Amino acid sequence: MFKKIAIGFAAALLLLVGVIATRPDTYTVTRTTTVPGTPDIAFGLVNDFHQWNQWSPWEALDPNMKKTFTGAEAGVGAIYGWTGNDDVGEGRMTIEEVAANESVRIKLEFIKPFADTSITTFNFKPATDGTTVTWTMAGDHNFMSKAMCLVMDMDQMIGKDFEKGLASLKTAAQAETTKRAEAEAARKVAEAKAAEAKAAEEAAAAAPAPAVAAPTP
Repeated sequence: MFKKIAIGFAAALLLLVGVIATRPDTYTVTRTTTVPGTPDIAFGLVNDFHQWNQWSPWEALDPNMKKTFTGAEAGVGAIYGWTGNDDVGEGRMTIEEVAANESVRIKLEFIKPFADTSITTFNFKPATDGTTVTWTMAGDHNFMSKAMCLVMDMDQMIGKDFEKGLASLKTAAQAETTKRAEAEAARKVAEAKAAEAKAAEEAAAAAPAPAVAAPTP
């Protein structure tokens, strides 16, 4: 009896391994949304890791997460490392390629709880009501990640985080758009006041001098 159970278990295990092995070797997760403002606003929020605290879906998972910023201040060569609780683990991101106001390519390296490397890209395109932002992650599956995908695939696991992050990016872009609009309005008011003051000065300078009454004999 035990031998039959062992054989049955081995057969089931081999079948499971076979099924896992047939799973796709790569994965891609993509989400798209439209955010307010011109492409340079959303691009700036992504291209500078110091701005990620405004919208990243993982920032709030560990308030005590330790972050490091090395390399370039922003753009190509900027590196963002993190170490936190079980929800965020440990890893780093490196900006590898940038097209100003159009795209950002990032190498994403997970260190803990498991080692994995993927490529993340952000694309920005002008839209009638703002900027269309597309966030994509692509990588390779190892045996363990293939096994995990039998229960929940990468799109399900990461897609919700992307949606949450893009919603927060929309809020951050709206705040920056409003800030810029207010600054522009204030600039125009200041320019109008300066023009009025200058016109008043020029009018006063052009006005004829008041006549001086002749002294009475």
